[in-house]
Amino acid sequence: MMPGYRYALLWVAVFFVGCSHGGQTKAPVTNDPVMTEVMETDGNPDKEDLAGQGASETGLMADAEREQEADASSDAEESGAGGIEDVYLDDDLDFLEEEYEEEIYTTVSDPLAPWNRMMFNFNDKLYFWFLKPVSSGYVSVVPSPVRSGVSNFFDNLAAPVRMSSSLLQGKGTQAQAEFARFLFNSTFGFFGFGSPADDYPHLSEKDEDLGQALGSYGVGQGWYIVWPFLGPSTVRDTVGTVGDAFMNPVSYLPLGASLGLTGEKKLNEVSYRIGDYETLKDAAIDPYEALRDAYLQHRQTKIEE
Repeated sequence: MMPGYRYALLWVAVFFVGCSHGGQTKAPVTNDPVMTEVMETDGNPDKEDLAGQGASETGLMADAEREQEADASSDAEESGAGGIEDVYLDDDLDFLEEEYEEEIYTTVSDPLAPWNRMMFNFNDKLYFWFLKPVSSGYVSVVPSPVRSGVSNFFDNLAAPVRMSSSLLQGKGTQAQAEFARFLFNSTFGFFGFGSPADDYPHLSEKDEDLGQALGSYGVGQGWYIVWPFLGPSTVRDTVGTVGDAFMNPVSYLPLGASLGLTGEKKLNEVSYRIGDYETLKDAAIDPYEALRDAYLQHRQTKIEE
């Protein structure tokens, strides 16, 4: 063959080989499953594939909306909880305000604090060094029924104080009950050592004194005062204590007998309260202020009754 003929045959063979390989297009490699599906369909997805993809996107949008609604609901619940907490917070603040008002209501002027603290320390030592050990021995020696009879006796002697205070406050029925109680216990109770009047509720004893009567008339407490042996008081209650002494029959006895009976009364009273003072003192940051506040609140409560 001629060289030109062979050259023409070579070009024809190359043409047919190129056409046979051109019909097989290789898809590019990708990690996206959506793109892979599109490429496998020669880039011409049918209507069902497009509808499926649109449904997937719609589902994702619906999920996003549900998440937003859930977040909004959660925020609303938290807001509601905050509203409840605000209510309770307001209640707490109201309680604190009431407590603050009560504290102001029972506060008293204390310009004699140096003297009062000195007398407080004196009475504190008197209690721990004398009254407590003697009262503890008194309890171990004197039976409870005897101590109860002694307490009834002194309560019966204080009946004139309670009657006078009741009359000054306009409590006539209570004053009559105190007078009847005094007569009943003095006769059937063996001079007051027994208290049969306790069996009759209308003859129950009411703790009244002149200091309470003055307070019921609006007399202020005045300065807070701590007296040696006697303990905490105020100017008003000090005046009331002096007035009570004039109505107490013990005050008209000879000095020795009066002091002896007063000491016995104090000793018997302490025998029923051993440990109370220690509890108050141990629980307080400042025992002086704790005792002062407790006394003032107790007196205010008595006046309001």
